[in-house]
Amino acid sequence: MIIVELLIVFLSIGLGIKLGGIGIGFSGGLGVFLLTFFCKAHIGSIPFDVIGIIISVISATSTLEAAGGTNYLIDISERFLRKRPKYINFLAPLVTYLITIVSGTGNMAFATLPIISELAKKQGVQPSRPLSASVVASQIAITASPLSAAVILFSSLLEETGINYLKFLGISFFSTIAGIFFAILTINFFEDNFFQKKYHKNIIIDKKKVSTSKKIFNKKQSRTSVLIFLIGVIFIVVYSFFFEKNATFGNLTLSRNNVSILVMLTIATLITLYSKLDSKKILKTNIFTIGMSACVCIMGVSLLGDTFLHSHFSLIQNSLNSILKNYPWMLSIILFFSSIFLYSQAVTTKIFMPLMLALGIKPIIIISSFSAVSALFVLPTYPTLLAAIEIDDTGSTYIGKYIFNHSFIIPGILSIFFSVLFSFIMCLVIL
Repeated sequence: MIIVELLIVFLSIGLGIKLGGIGIGFSGGLGVFLLTFFCKAHIGSIPFDVIGIIISVISATSTLEAAGGTNYLIDISERFLRKRPKYINFLAPLVTYLITIVSGTGNMAFATLPIISELAKKQGVQPSRPLSASVVASQIAITASPLSAAVILFSSLLEETGINYLKFLGISFFSTIAGIFFAILTINFFEDNFFQKKYHKNIIIDKKKVSTSKKIFNKKQSRTSVLIFLIGVIFIVVYSFFFEKNATFGNLTLSRNNVSILVMLTIATLITLYSKLDSKKILKTNIFTIGMSACVCIMGVSLLGDTFLHSHFSLIQNSLNSILKNYPWMLSIILFFSSIFLYSQAVTTKIFMPLMLALGIKPIIIISSFSAVSALFVLPTYPTLLAAIEIDDTGSTYIGKYIFNHSFIIPGILSIFFSVLFSFIMCLVIL
């Protein structure tokens, strides 16, 4: 029966890939229907705590977009990149990484992709290099953002093991940014010296064919909205640190999850009031549309994965226990492949991290493997990935014939490999 159920899971995900976008969430629900009604599996649970955090962050960032705040951030990023176009391969991923860190969502990277593609073409660089690295960077940055549901959930679990919140954030930040940097160095070295002539000789880059469109926005309003947002981010980090130290604010006993949701909704309210926004405008923003679509995808796919896992929990738990006790380094590989099918860093974290701690896996191993939950780039269905392919009119950014042979697979695998490696080294030194 387990083979039949596993086949249903894979076929449901395959159908979702074919439908594209929100369709992967729909097909996840179909898979659960088949598992419960025909295979008599016990239905899993929808991670409403994860979805709640994501929705609150989307609410704040989409309000920021409606107020012009994202345009202001993109304008700063654009000026930063245009002053240093020669280093586009390194600086473009840095920009999308930092934007994701601050906002807690990789969807903010959308607006930077046309700029990155334009500057790459002006420099005679294959747009696939900075575009693929930038998309991967925006996904891995989720494991280092204090606003992301994955970090909020994982840091709460780590409190029980005595791991300092700021130390954990520091390890995640520096290991992932170093991992991305070394991945880019490796790719550039091999492509420049071995593969460029063989695989990219037919790609023609027209340096004159570039975009020059500019978005007009109210700078004062946008700056203030960004300031309000950043104050909220700082508040969450400060509260999380004091909460981890068991400090109290009067009789306040809110969890980090609840504080993050409340602060994000408060930020959205303050920005709406200050900017005198029509709330209907917020619903039409790109971040809100894409973010809500992502929530449906997470709901469907995570329910599918949770239903399968809990139907065979004892078998999976015993198998993981025997594997990880002898080969603890396998945890990063397990998280890598699990995140592909669970379609969310946060859901992968919620399902596996408590189990790993319960199995007695050392916190150093778990923290070191954390960035491996970011393998969402493997299946070419993620919105930022598809946007990068569409934006690149040179054809250098592509999805291959065999689905998995696309422009993002090597940058993604290398980035996670180096991130896990550096995280392990830092854990040994710091913890």
